[in-house]
Amino acid sequence: MDTSKELTIYKQPKVMTTKMVVLMVIISLGVGFFGGIAGGVVGLSQGMRIASLFGVDLSKAETVTNEARIIQEDSQTIDVVKNASPSVVSILIKKEISTTNSLFGRSPFEQFFPLTPSVPMMPPVQGETKNGKKQTVGGGSGFIISADGMILTNHHVVSDTNADYVVVTNDGKEHPATVLASDSLNDIAIIKINETGLTPLELDDADTVQIGQTVIAIGNTLGEFRNTVTRGVISGMNRVVQASNDNGDVGTIYEAIQTDAAINPGNSGGPLLNLAGKVVGINTAVSREGQSIGFAIPVSVAKRDLESVKKHGKIVRPWLGIRYQMVDQEYVVKNNLPHDYGAVVVGNIAQKERGVVSGSPAEKAGIVEGDIILEVDGVTIDDHNALAHVLSRYEPNQEVTLKVFSQGNEKDVRVTLGEFNESSIH
Repeated sequence: MDTSKELTIYKQPKVMTTKMVVLMVIISLGVGFFGGIAGGVVGLSQGMRIASLFGVDLSKAETVTNEARIIQEDSQTIDVVKNASPSVVSILIKKEISTTNSLFGRSPFEQFFPLTPSVPMMPPVQGETKNGKKQTVGGGSGFIISADGMILTNHHVVSDTNADYVVVTNDGKEHPATVLASDSLNDIAIIKINETGLTPLELDDADTVQIGQTVIAIGNTLGEFRNTVTRGVISGMNRVVQASNDNGDVGTIYEAIQTDAAINPGNSGGPLLNLAGKVVGINTAVSREGQSIGFAIPVSVAKRDLESVKKHGKIVRPWLGIRYQMVDQEYVVKNNLPHDYGAVVVGNIAQKERGVVSGSPAEKAGIVEGDIILEVDGVTIDDHNALAHVLSRYEPNQEVTLKVFSQGNEKDVRVTLGEFNESSIH
């Protein structure tokens, strides 16, 4: 008996049945899909017609949705301001005034161009001080970071060693303040008042900050209007901004956050907050040349200083001893470079400053002006990893290996980092 023919005859109807089932399923799905669309269109039109009979205008549904979205964003801002304001303080600068018709309160960085830290100029003080009473000659902002009275602010707010500082909390009470530590390079200072039970602000992880995200600035605007609130977005990251005044004082902010949230005079040292109410930056400077261009120090820099104070009792930073600018596309094209990243060692002719500081670790290692530092221990120096940020991860006396592009060639340079102090840059 030939069973192969029987098997063939037996399988064929099964295959045909399967195809027919699949075809019917496809047809059913197609009919259901288009039927659903048609039904939805009819249902919507009929629903709108029926709703209109009861005086309901469904065409406003989209408007209502947009309004709800706006209300939600406003609610977030309102909540952040309500929760953060008790932790934001004003800082008054007080000095004895003995001259007549003088203008006081100038920060050492007052006339920065094109940037100016946002410390206000106070009005002229008329007449002489009586009985040695100290007058308020300037002001800034700060925010509480511990329940026992530690406060973060800018170095340039509390840089006058001949002045006294008074913190005004949100309830209007005045508290004498002591400067615990100050970092002139990063423009950060930690001060303290003798209070307990305070509400500190939470410091965010700066790595989560994104261009375009909404931020809120709070500060003592014009030294007069406490806890003024402005809102904007992050408009740039890792900016290196430099400014100088008529006296030749120079300040550089590395890794700066750029924002269009208005940072007015007096806002220096105040917090830049995200919509979760966490601090992402310390408001520091504003451009005089542009509109709505302000800068804040990333909270990650402040965290490093805080850890240093906890560990050493002071702010300790490693020191390489160079002045530099980040390589940009224009510099690459102009110098026909093989790399579009790195930090080029440059001086400041106008300020008579060398690119490599005399006696510095960099000079001892043979680094010269025009050299481009490409890497530090294998970490590429670019917009995401500024040289100052990468070096800050090290301790003084640690050895690092720099990959340097010098006179057309790459080479590895081993450097033992020093410890930064004020005399290091003079």
